[in-house]
Amino acid sequence: MRVAITSSDTQKFLKNSVFTIAEIASRSIINLLSNTRIEKYEIDGLIVSSNSTEPYLSNIISEMVGLTPRFSTKVENLCNSGTSAILLAYSLIYSRICKAVLVTGMEKRDSPGNKLVWDITRGLFDMPVHWASLFASNHFRKYGTNMEDLASISFKNHKYANNNPNAFFFERNFTFSEILDADLVSDPLKKYDCCYPCEGAASILLVSEELATKIEVPVWIKGIAQNNQGASFAAITTSLDRILSTRIAAREAFKQAEISPCNIDIAELHDAFTILELMAYEDIGFVNKGAGKMFIKEPSAIINVRGGLIGCGHPIGATGIDQTNEITLQLQGLAKQRQVEKLTTGLVHNMAAAGTSTTIIILQN
Repeated sequence: MRVAITSSDTQKFLKNSVFTIAEIASRSIINLLSNTRIEKYEIDGLIVSSNSTEPYLSNIISEMVGLTPRFSTKVENLCNSGTSAILLAYSLIYSRICKAVLVTGMEKRDSPGNKLVWDITRGLFDMPVHWASLFASNHFRKYGTNMEDLASISFKNHKYANNNPNAFFFERNFTFSEILDADLVSDPLKKYDCCYPCEGAASILLVSEELATKIEVPVWIKGIAQNNQGASFAAITTSLDRILSTRIAAREAFKQAEISPCNIDIAELHDAFTILELMAYEDIGFVNKGAGKMFIKEPSAIINVRGGLIGCGHPIGATGIDQTNEITLQLQGLAKQRQVEKLTTGLVHNMAAAGTSTTIIILQN
């Protein structure tokens, strides 16, 4: 059983709005439904992705948009929530429980997922930037990476965001010097090495091979894998050299897809902090360990063309879905001003909480 992605929608990422979390999601779903050939009655699954504590959210949203799915639930896996929801949707279709599953992710800016108060292993350092700074300091010390290398990633992603009207930093033209000379947040990471928590929603429709024949340009999920190493920073600090969950999930996804990193044309990597994008180059296998700074200069794949988390902002429940939407649009040839030519294979990398959890999705047209 093959599983395809056929339709997607992303709403503009904002600082805040007057809408409730269910209303934010509903706006995205309604827009997707108006632009797909799949009929409402054919959608037999709805999964919502959010760190919101509001109960019964998937059924509330189902009723708001006029769906009566046989399966409906909410998925929460911190920043990895969106692709966790996609993995569940894939499984429902692959196992023939459902034929069409709509996945929508959404978040308000004040999401409880923005602060890691539950992880006592971090002591007083309970903001994500604290562990990211440890990864960066280690990479600087062992491999000679520097602030200019990280600033290059931020500059690239903000530049790409200027072609994405849904991005939080759309039409915000940063200079390289402005990024490099920004205020220090947690040494060695500076202001623009960090993503921006915001509000937003994104939706995606997964369907069976049978239903995919209705669509002119389906995108096929060729590999999908997730690995979880726990929840606390203590669980992953045996080495600051790599993100183990990323390495394992990537290996399994490439094995399933029967390809290697050199076959990837375009990728959306989880750059909550610039150091995480650089480490993902290495952990996914684009380059050897320690060579991430060289990949910035001569990449073998187009990385974060929508602007990444740094350029787009990071509404936690929506991020993984919007990453997948971007690769889908690129492979369908529908990415408009961001379109990259001659693509066949794309990769999505979404993770949570210092890399305690990672999902890798490989897509082909």
